[in-house]
Amino acid sequence: MGIIRAAVGSVTGALSDQFLEVVEPVNMGPQTLMTQGKLKNKSGFASSDIISNGSCVHVYDNQFMILTDGGKIIDYTAEPGYFIIDNSSAPSLFQGQFKASLKDVWERFKYNGTSPLAQKVYFINTQEIKGIKFGTRNAINYFDSFYNAELFLRAFGTYSIQVTNPLLFYANGCPRNATQVDVADINEQYLNEFLEALQAAINKMSADGERISFVASKSSTLSKYMADVLDETWRELRGLEVISVGIGSISYDEESQKLINMRNQGAMMQDPTIREGFVQSAVAQGLQNAGSNPAGAGAAFMGMGMGMNAAGGFMGTASATNAAQMQQQAQQAPQAEAPAAGGARQKQPGEWFCPECGTLNAGKFCMNCGTKKPE
Repeated sequence: MGIIRAAVGSVTGALSDQFLEVVEPVNMGPQTLMTQGKLKNKSGFASSDIISNGSCVHVYDNQFMILTDGGKIIDYTAEPGYFIIDNSSAPSLFQGQFKASLKDVWERFKYNGTSPLAQKVYFINTQEIKGIKFGTRNAINYFDSFYNAELFLRAFGTYSIQVTNPLLFYANGCPRNATQVDVADINEQYLNEFLEALQAAINKMSADGERISFVASKSSTLSKYMADVLDETWRELRGLEVISVGIGSISYDEESQKLINMRNQGAMMQDPTIREGFVQSAVAQGLQNAGSNPAGAGAAFMGMGMGMNAAGGFMGTASATNAAQMQQQAQQAPQAEAPAAGGARQKQPGEWFCPECGTLNAGKFCMNCGTKKPE
């Protein structure tokens, strides 16, 4: 019992008199993993799904056709075209792009009966199925060595899967007696496993020293980590693989956002020019508030002067310190030179390029992102 390839001229175009019925997939949409084939004639699909000897099966591109009898696999093809059900022939096993990778699975699930009883045809979608949405229900912990803190993030996006071993997917991934399987039909179980793998993959990225802010741009790395995590449960058991993971957005919990903001603000305040700007803006804001004091500007300025004296001239001392550091940096940094032949000023002694953002700096911290100068 098996299938044989039909002569192209006998079935292409309009249905010929020789093949009044052709088996076609009932409904193969972009999110369909498996659908049953039914006999189709000039008036539409027949009510019966039992395929008889001599029926013609039409297999499209990116489809894997399985011929079964009583739920057991009789024959299959990974090649597009027209095929004839021939109960007198041995299984043809058209491997297509899968080559010999299916033979071990075939030996496990092949049919060993003697006479056909209830032959049916199923089509497996071998295209990449995209746009499957996901979102983490709980925040995922992520230790970031740059911030030296345990942070927590939530991730939302889409991922894609592909059936890479149709025989395994039919045997272990499809619900029994199902006539059609869409992503939505099995997504609850698969999504739970996907989210577990996502957490393991994100933790792996953390262990490898990736910055938490880079997670969204590391979709290819994340896909590789997840493929490794899901290798046993999806690829080896169900014949499925995660092809790509697209992170649409990442958000941090409130405490993590506070830590990130605190670290970034502290890095910025290492720059004396930024500190001096903060001091001057604070003085200006104090003068503005004093002028609008309902008790009178004079009383407000008097209170402000007393506060400044009580602080021991803190702002004046801070400004003097900032000015000294800025002068020291100006002495260390060479005077601006004419651009080199390439159009950009060359790095001078004492200057360094930030390893995080590439900015040219002269001080101990990057003026753009706050990264400390490498030793």
